[in-house]
Amino acid sequence: MRTLAEPGTELLHSIVIAAPIEKVWAEITKLDGKQRAMMDAVLDSKLEPGAPLYYRSTDGKRVFVVGRVVEVDPPRLLSHTQRLTMRDDPWTVVSWELEEVDGGTRVTLRNSGWPEGVERLDKVDSTWKGILAALKQVVESGDVGTGLKIQYAMMRAFMWAMPSGTKTENVPEPPGIDPNVNRTG
Repeated sequence: MRTLAEPGTELLHSIVIAAPIEKVWAEITKLDGKQRAMMDAVLDSKLEPGAPLYYRSTDGKRVFVVGRVVEVDPPRLLSHTQRLTMRDDPWTVVSWELEEVDGGTRVTLRNSGWPEGVERLDKVDSTWKGILAALKQVVESGDVGTGLKIQYAMMRAFMWAMPSGTKTENVPEPPGIDPNVNRTG
């Protein structure tokens, strides 16, 4: 397994999901519909190294996350660059690492490369915690709970109020990945 070795703060979370690794991988990499755990966003990517990666609204009019695939090793690793379109944050790297364990699959999420001094990094950190909890719920039970369904409905109702930088036509293609970036094995 290779991950980008980058300086800075790393957000790290892990959860065990009571399901086979293939089922968890299928949910994380689902391209043919909304990802319930990812706030009902639709993943748009070829999921091959160097390919652009977008998490879009279900109608395709908004982009919430833009990035580029760094590495894919099914069903164990998906790593991609990332920038949230609603925040003025630097580019970071997200790695979804899956490992078979007793009782199911351990999912370890790493969001690395955050420089010191990023405002409201605690908000990003708590969002990742919520996404992993929702992923567990979706994979184990088939759907998110009532509270998240209400939250998602509210988000859809106020989509019109999102920053113009989230509109698909305003989101530039993500930059390429520097081939000289240090990778560790």
